[in-house]
Amino acid sequence: MLHPELIELSQDQQKAELKIVPSTHGPISENDLLQLLGLPGFSSLCPSQSQISQAVIKVNQLHPQDKGNVELFFEIADRRDASISFEVSDDKMQATMMLTAAYGGKSLDIKDILKNLKLQRISMGLSKPKIDSLLTEFSQLAPGASCYGTIARGRPPVNGVAAQLSRKVSLARERLLQPQKNSDGSVDMRNLGAMIMVKPGNLLIEKTPATSGVNGYNVYGENIIAKPGKDLRLIVGNGTELNPNNPNQLLASVTGQPVEAKSGMQVDDVLQIKNVDVSYGHVDFKGSILITGDVGEGMIVKSSGDITVMGFVDSATLEAKGDITVSKGIIGRQLKDLSLSTKLTAQGQISAQFVQYSNLNAQGNILVTKQLLHSHTHTKQQLIVSDATGRRGDLVGGKAEANGGVKAVAIGATADTKTEVYCAMELSDFKQQLKQLDHSIKSMVVATLNIEAQLRKLPPKEQWQDDAMMVEQVTVMLDEKRRMNVIRAQEELEYDTLKHTIENYYKQNCVHALKHVFSNVELHIGPAFHRTQREHGPCRVQNENQEISINYSN
Repeated sequence: MLHPELIELSQDQQKAELKIVPSTHGPISENDLLQLLGLPGFSSLCPSQSQISQAVIKVNQLHPQDKGNVELFFEIADRRDASISFEVSDDKMQATMMLTAAYGGKSLDIKDILKNLKLQRISMGLSKPKIDSLLTEFSQLAPGASCYGTIARGRPPVNGVAAQLSRKVSLARERLLQPQKNSDGSVDMRNLGAMIMVKPGNLLIEKTPATSGVNGYNVYGENIIAKPGKDLRLIVGNGTELNPNNPNQLLASVTGQPVEAKSGMQVDDVLQIKNVDVSYGHVDFKGSILITGDVGEGMIVKSSGDITVMGFVDSATLEAKGDITVSKGIIGRQLKDLSLSTKLTAQGQISAQFVQYSNLNAQGNILVTKQLLHSHTHTKQQLIVSDATGRRGDLVGGKAEANGGVKAVAIGATADTKTEVYCAMELSDFKQQLKQLDHSIKSMVVATLNIEAQLRKLPPKEQWQDDAMMVEQVTVMLDEKRRMNVIRAQEELEYDTLKHTIENYYKQNCVHALKHVFSNVELHIGPAFHRTQREHGPCRVQNENQEISINYSN
């Protein structure tokens, strides 16, 4: 080991100085110098690796030469204070602190941490227990060792919840799935109970208002504005009124049949007819229509509300601005031009127990509880061919188009009947809507920034606050900025919702067979296509990466 006198502290006590004569003390190694630094008074200092390496090289070079008689000087270690550093995540929602123990220098305490937090402007979401825990760990560190941990987290905003409308009365179509029980417990599929009617004052719909959400903040204390929930306007339809004591409740104002409408309801007068045939004539009624018997061949029935048929519809045309409910069956034939003799069109839903050779077109769901045979169906929502138990429901032949997906107990038949199924065909439309929303939002951001730039250029307020024309211009700019901020918040919420819809589009809109998919079923899901060559058991058929995927797991 080298002689201890070769090393001493500098005059300011901050550095370890090595004074060595190469010809006398050489050759040396790095380990020799580290042993010197292990002596009392030097062990807490931070070794300078570069100076140690340089000293070894120089001394060993000069050792055998005459020049080695000159004393060399090196600063091989120094005293260092403890240090503190922070790292803030890119989104400013998390701050991590690192503490490094001193090399014989000044340590750190809570006051130093608070001072540095203030300098870094980290002020929100701080955790005192985590800071205390780091300080405890820090106090036990070896010189130069470090410890770190997350000591602050921002609070993300909680976006508002969209308004919801809760219907408080049943509709005619729901009676199809709720046949009456006989006294012995059996179910009478022909008895659907009494006609659903409401009286003045009956509660139809109750609205749960949208919430504004809760603003968040980042670790710098900057506010993150929550997006308010999308509001829905409760629309007063014919025969309804708002509760004067509660504007979130829609009440019936007349006696009649409740009919669902967009963002509200209406109460219709009800025209009750036994049978619609040649002896009665075509029907076009402003209100809902209840036909207790059948609709005969060639007849036309039009309604501004719901159409409910307790019997059969045979080769007829029905048009409703509400729902069409047929408690028994919808029967048609294929004509010479290959068209179908029965046509039903509804702006609401279409429900029936049995359908054959018919053309059904609905804005809402199409529900068939027993069989849908050789028909053409089109809906923007979902096609369901199943009873309430999920045991019976056959979709056989024809062409079924349902943008919202298809659910059936069995699709196709053992006889390899050609059956065409189309769903999830609107993705490109949704992507175009998303693109338009994105353009609109960006335009409003630019317009808002332009207004803010104009406002910043204004002279001090005291110079123009008495100028009526100037005050009006400023007021207009501020009103326009507020208006665009409100619209932008709504469109950003729509953008997020639509983006989520697009991302999950093929998962949500698929073909679900509860028991069977037989051979010769053509499945079109978006642009993907597959014709089954064999029978499949219970499965979900989806578009995965633009190819048809059949998933047998529940």
